[in-house]
Amino acid sequence: MSSAPVYKPFLQRADSFYDTFQRKSGNKEVTHYCPGCGHGELHKMMAEAIDDLDIRDRTVLISPVGCSVFAYYYFDVGNVQAAHGRAPAVGTGVQRSRPHSIVISYQGDGDLAAIGLNEILQAANRGEKMVVFFVNNAIYGMTGGQMAPTTLPGMRTTTTPLGRDPRLAGNPMRMCELVAQLEAPIFVARGSLASPKEMKRTRKLVRKAMEMQVEGKGFCFVEVLSACPTGWGMTPVDAQQWIEDKLTPHFPLEIFVDKTDQERLEYVTPESPPREKLHEVLGIEADTKTMPAANPDPAHANPRIKVAGFGGQGVLLLGLGLAQCGMMEGRKVAWLPSYGPEMRGGTAHCHVNISEDEIGSPLVSRPTVLVAMNQPSMEKFEGELVPGALLLLNDSMVPGQPSRDDVDVVRVRATEMAEDLGNVRAANMVMLGAFAGYTGALNLETCLASLDTLIKRTALIDLNRKAITAGFEAGRKARG
Repeated sequence: MSSAPVYKPFLQRADSFYDTFQRKSGNKEVTHYCPGCGHGELHKMMAEAIDDLDIRDRTVLISPVGCSVFAYYYFDVGNVQAAHGRAPAVGTGVQRSRPHSIVISYQGDGDLAAIGLNEILQAANRGEKMVVFFVNNAIYGMTGGQMAPTTLPGMRTTTTPLGRDPRLAGNPMRMCELVAQLEAPIFVARGSLASPKEMKRTRKLVRKAMEMQVEGKGFCFVEVLSACPTGWGMTPVDAQQWIEDKLTPHFPLEIFVDKTDQERLEYVTPESPPREKLHEVLGIEADTKTMPAANPDPAHANPRIKVAGFGGQGVLLLGLGLAQCGMMEGRKVAWLPSYGPEMRGGTAHCHVNISEDEIGSPLVSRPTVLVAMNQPSMEKFEGELVPGALLLLNDSMVPGQPSRDDVDVVRVRATEMAEDLGNVRAANMVMLGAFAGYTGALNLETCLASLDTLIKRTALIDLNRKAITAGFEAGRKARG
């Protein structure tokens, strides 16, 4: 837990804000929010709490679609942008993978209470260790002033020009009251930005929710009634008064749940199943073989691989085979497929990570290896390679020359070699063997043993063994 908070002068810019806002267009010294918008006030309260609790390096701010997304312009903390409504799900992933993090989900009413309703209720019901700051201005502020789930009866919006009719659109949703019905949340409260007095109270709510995160106590939900003068068609002064006169009577300012005395939650990371049980977890045939780990040179020790070709070339199976071999040799692996519009004839590629260390993301955006099965794949992905990377080409279907002169190019006649063995579709296994032979990142014995699990039709295993062996020899020969 952090040491006692050190409070700074109230009017000083919080250290958790960037000095200049380089991520936004226009004047880098000022915010972009409309005059009278409540986002700036809430930002300030959050940033001061982050500074006073000394948690900036631990904080991860999740912001989805809407005005809330622009928080990443201003906060000098970890930032993740989520799809519309999915911030609690993304926050769950961050917290489960990095339990030491202070996770903030920052959402508006159109996002949280509409498309994200299921996400927020499920995260709250699980008691995920995060704080949700919910900005309620009763309208879709960013996209044109449409009716939101929190729009008041009779309130005019661009989609309810005659006013919201509860007989047609239902009544406004009270999110604090909904969340408070669940057993897991430990702090649920509603504040307002309508006046200095209410801002002072809301600041305390923000601070308390953040402190409970530092203490690791569980799910906190703070709703904040905020003005949207532009969407409401009012002056900032009138908008502040409208919060008090209209919004507050419908959304009472209360603390609905306060389990301050609840014990600290400790996540227990499930133990990995024994290797002999992995086949049960993965739902595959038993394969308990533990193969000796390869000893590649440092350049190929932890490869980040992208495999690409057209549908029908076995691109995804090749990637899966690489991951299977890495797992059999006791390393961490990840495999992520990407399909084209057609299973046959369309494009396909996959991402493969093989590493001695934990893998943060399955996505390979800067590959150290590109296995290109055809010309379009080379042209599409060679620009992503890091300097000094390996570009492994199926020479039978890549007649052109790569544009890069800072990568290691190795050509293997995979399609022709597979055809000579009796089945052109074994070209993917030729390339798997070539990768192993050239890089030394996988042992030949491992590649051959993986086929018992990888190939479902046993009649084809012998063919694929020959293909891997031929590719391995070609790769080793190319290495010299």
